[in-house]
Amino acid sequence: MRMEKLQFSTRINAPVQTVWSTMLDDATYRDWTSAFHEGSYYEGDWNQGSEIRFLGPDGNGSLGGMLATVEESRPHEFVSLRYLGQIVEGVNDTTSDEAKSFAGTHENYTFRQADGMTALDVEIEVDADSDDEFVQMFNDLWPKALDKLKAMCEREATS
Repeated sequence: MRMEKLQFSTRINAPVQTVWSTMLDDATYRDWTSAFHEGSYYEGDWNQGSEIRFLGPDGNGSLGGMLATVEESRPHEFVSLRYLGQIVEGVNDTTSDEAKSFAGTHENYTFRQADGMTALDVEIEVDADSDDEFVQMFNDLWPKALDKLKAMCEREATS
């Protein structure tokens, strides 16, 4: 498996604490991640060592999603997720070929205060040999999700 890193960045006119909590708190997470999939949410927490399930309706009336562990968590600075598998019909799957195809990949969020703003960098590892549609989906949806997050954070910072 040949890994490729996709990177997305934004600068948000809000304190890093606001960006952190807006991105990761349950209610606001549900809002900005709707850019990916309406009804998205997570079960678990963002503490180092925790298991976290990213869930949403799969279109067939079941729950689907991804299973990860929080490999590193430094509040207001950095979060690293390592994917373990997928969730099919609400059940963790770490053994199917599809689950194994992305197990071990990482998704990292870096938060930095810079010139009175917060710089947010997202880095995602994907299998470079996988379906190009998957990579294109991230390239289309991450900027939209970050724009939504930015608007939410800046609204929060001025209220």
